[in-house]
Amino acid sequence: MHNVAEQEKKYAAELQSELSNILSYWMDFTPDDHYGGFVGRIDQDNIIDETAAKGAVLHARILWSFAAAYNLNPLPEYLEHAGRAYHYITDHFLDHEFGGVYWSADPKGNPLDTHKQIYTIAYTIYAMSEFFMASGKEVAKDHAVALYKDLIRYGLDKEKGGYLEAFGRQWELLDESKTMNTQLHVLEGLTNLYRIWPDEELKLQLLDLLANFRNFIIDADTGHLGLLFDENWARKSDTISYGHDIEASWLLQEAAELTGEAELIAAFKGITLKMSTASMEGLDADGGMWYTCEPASQRVVREKHWWVQAEAMLGFYKAWEVSGEEKFLAASMGAWAFVKNRIIDRNNGEWFWGIGADDQVMPDQDKTGPWKCPYHNSRACIEIIKRTA
Repeated sequence: MHNVAEQEKKYAAELQSELSNILSYWMDFTPDDHYGGFVGRIDQDNIIDETAAKGAVLHARILWSFAAAYNLNPLPEYLEHAGRAYHYITDHFLDHEFGGVYWSADPKGNPLDTHKQIYTIAYTIYAMSEFFMASGKEVAKDHAVALYKDLIRYGLDKEKGGYLEAFGRQWELLDESKTMNTQLHVLEGLTNLYRIWPDEELKLQLLDLLANFRNFIIDADTGHLGLLFDENWARKSDTISYGHDIEASWLLQEAAELTGEAELIAAFKGITLKMSTASMEGLDADGGMWYTCEPASQRVVREKHWWVQAEAMLGFYKAWEVSGEEKFLAASMGAWAFVKNRIIDRNNGEWFWGIGADDQVMPDQDKTGPWKCPYHNSRACIEIIKRTA
């Protein structure tokens, strides 16, 4: 095991350096010094799109990333940038009249799309909770709790369980379907809120979410997640998302551990390992992880997106922690080797969107944007560094 310990030490040191590089990019290129917050989009050549809308999800993920980085390494500039994101969210995305969070603002900060997407609220809870841990600001905790109450009041399907997708500004239902993605990110938000606010009802909501994953979302035979469901939990898609499989494996384990319920923790250790093993079906020989698969046709989308590689690094590391099986540590380090070789943009900074099926950098993709953020890659670095300390 001595060799493994040396490998882990080297891995953590490399991730320390990469975390600094990622956050330096976001501090150097993305703040909007004219209108506040962060710019809505930067292309692959680092050209700012001044007409791009500003997304609430992007700002919440930036807030989480800088707050979590500060909680790992309390550099003043990390807290400063977390504060920039926090104030922009409270000034431009929180709906102070009807509750919840707007989807987007125009470049100047005016409300643009005011519908309420449940996972946007979940991300904001996740980020506000982390910012409270970094800053000690009680008002950030108050915002997180208020958004949680909105989530339960409006987003929770109280009859059939789980969280619905989307509502209008005044909470008129727009989409009654259920997606794995929304359930997962609600779990993520509520887990972080429970760390700062160990409320008994919140714990029950966490337990219900974990039960929904076991009963409806995880395929007990294959270890893969279902992605799309109707309001009655009938599955509407057979697509396998390798990145979500490995991401969910560690987030579910973490939530179970936080509840303190011994039987649940033991059960999810087994589930984590089954899901992690199933995820390995998506690994290529170069260590990268593919995007999706259609089981019936065996058609694999062989794109390797940045966030999938980050979650592979972290999810397989967690599986290694749980099991001691070195194949998982090898898979984690293999994903990192692929990132170093192919995903990090050595010229313009940050990570490329991904490598296409043609084995080339995917063209015309965002470097930053509504879905391209520092949260997946910084989180992989932060969590593995914490676990190797």
